[in-house]
Amino acid sequence: MFKSVGLVARFDKKPALRLAESLSDYLKSKNLEVFIEDSLCGKVNTKAKPVSLKNMKTDFIVTIGGDGTILRTCVAIPKPEPPILAINMGVRGFLTEAEPKDAYKAVDRCLKDDFLIEKCCKLAASTDEGAIPDALNDVVVSTGEPSKILYTQIFKDNEPILRCQADGLIVATQTGSTGYSLSAGGPVLDLDVDAFVLTPICSLTVFRSIVLPADSRITIKAIRPKKMLVLIDGYHHQLLTTETPTLTVTRSKNMTSFIRFKDTFYDRLRNRLLFKGMG
Repeated sequence: MFKSVGLVARFDKKPALRLAESLSDYLKSKNLEVFIEDSLCGKVNTKAKPVSLKNMKTDFIVTIGGDGTILRTCVAIPKPEPPILAINMGVRGFLTEAEPKDAYKAVDRCLKDDFLIEKCCKLAASTDEGAIPDALNDVVVSTGEPSKILYTQIFKDNEPILRCQADGLIVATQTGSTGYSLSAGGPVLDLDVDAFVLTPICSLTVFRSIVLPADSRITIKAIRPKKMLVLIDGYHHQLLTTETPTLTVTRSKNMTSFIRFKDTFYDRLRNRLLFKGMG
């Protein structure tokens, strides 16, 4: 039984902020302890307790926005992560579950324990300078400068497998295979495929995506230039400038859990990703 809830909303859409306000009041009326992301203070009129994402230790979280709102939430919230009910106020909202008009009905189903949990694997990344946040979608490396080639050596389980000359590289989960990796020409991975995908960005060499077992240990070493920008889910970034900038990616022990009602992965793929564009 849920007793506490966190609310996260995109900042740039007034309807998202207004829905956050009304959902806060509604959840309070259901006797839940309600917390709201502290960056929304001053933007919404609510009696919910402000808290930073890194301190949002609640029984579940409601995000109001698109996939970007979900990703920035998952990068920052404490581990293990509480389940997420995602209300779609994005462009595609591939990862979301309910439309705004169904938000109250979705919340009621959560409170009645009438839902399923979809667990999504994450990637753990570490650098010469230590660990960085896990990725739900992808870990991307580049030089950090547009159109500047990154020369890398790639290892699988400490064995060299190839050299790559490209604008960058994407290591994506099953979830992330529908995002940047797909746009770069990578395949879509079924959620039941225990794997992740390595996709180059504008490769100069004859190199397309490689699907790798999820228990693989992938190491990327920058040959030149002697720097490498690491980007986690589009939100956390870290510039490596050691003698041989090195990134290691493995399966994370953490997972992201989504509250689902009926739509399957392929329903979302057909209805939101393959046939829905800018709106």
